[in-house]
Amino acid sequence: MTTTVQDIITTKLERQFDSIDANHDGCLDWSDYQKLADRYIQAYRLDKDDRRARALQIFCQIYWLELLRHAGVEGDRLTKDQFVTANRLAVIDTSRLNVTEGGGHAIFDVIDVNGDNEISKDEFARFLRDVWKSDAPDAMDSFTKLDTDGDGAISRYEFIRAVREHFLSNDPDAPGSMFFGHV
Repeated sequence: MTTTVQDIITTKLERQFDSIDANHDGCLDWSDYQKLADRYIQAYRLDKDDRRARALQIFCQIYWLELLRHAGVEGDRLTKDQFVTANRLAVIDTSRLNVTEGGGHAIFDVIDVNGDNEISKDEFARFLRDVWKSDAPDAMDSFTKLDTDGDGAISRYEFIRAVREHFLSNDPDAPGSMFFGHV
């Protein structure tokens, strides 16, 4: 069976939906995005006034509002199909928010605990363990995939490129296709 190009992006977005749906009710609402921001803030023990915590929370708020705007729904909840459609539209419409750049930088700044503009293996392992609660033996394989130049660290450029690939790449083997498991 051949997977169409469009199905690869849909699969990635559906996995993203599943990981954000905190109460597993099959819909996303603002509380799911608040809980996502809280997972980062708690995992990294950030003070609510820390600039990284504020940037992440603001990004989540704006991203959520952009998803609602692009979904064209009356309420404030999105089904998985509405989420996929809204994301596809939001990532190409940069008139208000560039999802791939804004979110990527906010998340990178939190993961890069020592502020050296690189994510080390230890920082990435913490991200997987404490934010995504992943202890899968192959989870660190994604680190190697994201470290495209093989220097032992994920640079800001590599990370942002992977975020772009997550939302826009049709290549199932692209580093950004690894965020929520290999497609």
